Amino acid sequence: MLEVSQRIQALAPSATLAMSQRSNELRAQGVDVINMSVGEPDFDTPHHIKEAAKRAIDENYTRYTPVPGYMSLRKAIVQNLKETNGVEYQPEQIVVSNGAKQGLCNVILSVINPGDEVIIPTPAWVSYMEMVKLAEGKNVLVPAGLEQDFKVTPEQLRAAITPRTRMIILCSPSNPTGSVYTPDELQALVDVIKDYPDILVMADEIYQQINYTGTFRSLGSFPEIADRVVVVNGVSKAYAMTGWRIGFIAAPLWVAKATTKLQGQYTSGASSIAQKAAEAAYLGPQECVKEMCAVFQRRRDLIVELARQIPGVKVNVPQGAFYLFPDVSSYIGKTVGGREIKSSGDLCMYLLEVAHVATVDGAAFCLPGYIRLSYATSDDNIREAMRRIREALA
Repeated sequence: MLEVSQRIQALAPSATLAMSQRSNELRAQGVDVINMSVGEPDFDTPHHIKEAAKRAIDENYTRYTPVPGYMSLRKAIVQNLKETNGVEYQPEQIVVSNGAKQGLCNVILSVINPGDEVIIPTPAWVSYMEMVKLAEGKNVLVPAGLEQDFKVTPEQLRAAITPRTRMIILCSPSNPTGSVYTPDELQALVDVIKDYPDILVMADEIYQQINYTGTFRSLGSFPEIADRVVVVNGVSKAYAMTGWRIGFIAAPLWVAKATTKLQGQYTSGASSIAQKAAEAAYLGPQECVKEMCAVFQRRRDLIVELARQIPGVKVNVPQGAFYLFPDVSSYIGKTVGGREIKSSGDLCMYLLEVAHVATVDGAAFCLPGYIRLSYATSDDNIREAMRRIREALA
């Protein structure tokens, strides 16, 4: 009997992509859907970056690239990391991939053996858990709810560590919550991690530049654990380059070599033209990043204010990224027009089909009873979406 492999059967489909697809289907039927389900800046890629890509075509950067990326781009990343995070890397420690997502998966597949445990604070981005499953590792989920600003404590982290723990994944600023660990909070976690020399730390810092706190400290900058931290970042969010598919890891040399070996067998190097565009992003003017961040912060203030006006909805104030992750549990168990809302997933479908607003079920991020709203859309869309949600929930 022909069928797909067990590893594919074990994977869950991406909830964010599934909701986006359903909203696109409704749009195709002429329904005016406001999509707040996608984690994608609504800005265009800055002009100077697009011009660099055009030049790359004219200069015939159209051939296979080195598996870990052009040396010129890896040097630009090293320079950027030094200037923004105060950390020193060699170009050989940088591996460029087809988006930060591939970088994450490369690392997990390169270091996790069957049965190895990976600690993931939740709520967490949908793909971490599935990548660990792909590597036949075991997810150890550490929940942190709204009452603790969705951030795990040192005590929780220590309690989750066992002799089988091989990796900890930490995302700050966070998808789906927008929470940002302060330097002191990170230090407290580092004080735990330093006691366990066999644990690798993966720091997903893709939202680093969309940060409203005025301070950011990379996990790679803590000397106590720097030799076993893998920093994952890329151009998608900060430079509005989601479709260009360029991410990278900055890692201990042994990890960089392992991921290069893996990537060399299944995708090879990332797009030549996109790499030259990314080089311009890192070496060029950074005002565009600050301008986009300021707009996101204004939208953050707007959506928090509007969400607080909805009875029964609880929110925190996200300090980064472009997501709001409200607690909507007070609506679960209610019935409207003969339709029972049994879960946050039911509520998301109700909001899509009745209010015509696409959101994502918090259960996809391992925290049911919540929903994720992306405010990477216009002020007018935010106002109208929140008006529709308020009326539908009323």
